[in-house]
Amino acid sequence: MIRVSEVKLAVEEDLGLLKEKIAKKLSISPLQIIDFRVFKESLDARKKNEISFVYIVDVQVEDEAKVLRRNKNVQKSPHLSYQEAKTGDKILHHRPIVIGTGPAGMFCGLLLAQRGYQPILLERGQDVDTRAKDVAEFWRHGKLSSESNVQFGEGGAGTFSDGKLTARTKDFRSQKVLEEFVSAGAPPEILYAYKPHIGTDILKSVVKNMREQIIALGGEVRFGSKVTDFCLKNGQITGIKINNTELLNSDVVVLAIGHSARDTYERLFVSGIQLKQKPFSIGVRIEHPQALINQAQYGQKAECSRLGAADYRLTYQSKLGRAVYTFCMCPGGTVVAAASEAGTVVTNGMSEYARDQLNANSALLVQINTADFASDHPLAGVEFQRKWEKAAFEQGGANYSAPVQRVEDFLLDRPTVRLGKVQPSYLPAVKCTELKDCLPEYVLAAMREAIVELDKKLRGFALPDAIMTGVETRSSAPLRIERNSASMESINIKGLFPIGEGAGYAGGIISASVDGLKAAEKIISSYKP
Repeated sequence: MIRVSEVKLAVEEDLGLLKEKIAKKLSISPLQIIDFRVFKESLDARKKNEISFVYIVDVQVEDEAKVLRRNKNVQKSPHLSYQEAKTGDKILHHRPIVIGTGPAGMFCGLLLAQRGYQPILLERGQDVDTRAKDVAEFWRHGKLSSESNVQFGEGGAGTFSDGKLTARTKDFRSQKVLEEFVSAGAPPEILYAYKPHIGTDILKSVVKNMREQIIALGGEVRFGSKVTDFCLKNGQITGIKINNTELLNSDVVVLAIGHSARDTYERLFVSGIQLKQKPFSIGVRIEHPQALINQAQYGQKAECSRLGAADYRLTYQSKLGRAVYTFCMCPGGTVVAAASEAGTVVTNGMSEYARDQLNANSALLVQINTADFASDHPLAGVEFQRKWEKAAFEQGGANYSAPVQRVEDFLLDRPTVRLGKVQPSYLPAVKCTELKDCLPEYVLAAMREAIVELDKKLRGFALPDAIMTGVETRSSAPLRIERNSASMESINIKGLFPIGEGAGYAGGIISASVDGLKAAEKIISSYKP
């Protein structure tokens, strides 16, 4: 096949015209095109009155050599298939253990299962169906399950998110991740869409199908199995303890624990496994009418159905020297209660596949440095997060209601006493108040400065009635479980592989999944199944 770039379709044009556009680009008849597939879709919205989709396509044509000679800017399609790791020759004395079934753990376990290693996946939370019921109970009635919530359970924190599949990494493994998602039931267009996402409603089925594939290949997935201790001998992992009772031996243990497993962090520290402080960010969820975002991004084309719900990604460097940015933007979504500890309020964002809710929301975050922590202890960042989560709980009324403030009131440093046109989507409830008691002063100052400036980039960002819901603290891990860059093992414990967001090496579904595949490849290249 040959690869053809810059094939454009106006947003009003049907995708069925693509073949005709490709033929025109190549100066051939459409009849000479045997087959084609879209490799990548992007959106050119620089001119609001001329928005278009731009495609890179791989095309099979009659007399390929002749077409290549006549089109100097067209090349043969590159070979981008996944490259399998060669099997090692060391003997595995026990089945490999993967702790956590978020994206990193799930993809590590999947690849190990595909290669015949029969891994055991341990998840402290519940299967996705039970978990969904527990989360719904929390959102409706404020009854938090500390082991089955938005952070813990099958699929990890990403299961209750927008299911974004964008990543800055150009790693070739990204394509395998997308293909495995499609194989498990995700929409096929994620293979090429300009901003692919699955949505939390579809993602629940996808992770369940992936689990069933792991089991069918000889793997094992155990829920309600919290790792409470690590067995170490002479700098080598020898096993783990589950729920303080069951001992499971293994010389290969993958740590894919997620960024909220604070008790596991504490156990790792006590066990002497090397941890290091890491910068992260905190802030709020900011909520606008989705129609406003559509208008700001697409102008008169905002009603075009092919465009869907618009999103944004904004950054600003404050005069205080701290970066302020939007993160995990959820078009047509909701702000969700994401606490995993009693007596705390944590927010996150979530969209279903249709992205058809009234509001858009995004994290508005401010950079936190390790110098902001109270000490140089490796877990000081965890305590920093916990401090402000507890403050938000108290500010919201100590019943898991979240504190909210209108943007206008926030900018004028006055409490919100009543809501305006934008109704907050957070459940179980919200409390009109002010945010200054549940975030550091320097975070508040940086956000006030940024909101005004970001409004110049995205008209309406400083909408007076827009809602700010506190607090967002779990954008990334506050520490790193240090590992050897070559082997991916802990720098002081052989056989222990820290991976994903919880270990401080990823920042989203795709990058975490890729990290899981890399770890599996390291195990495969060292050991026999």
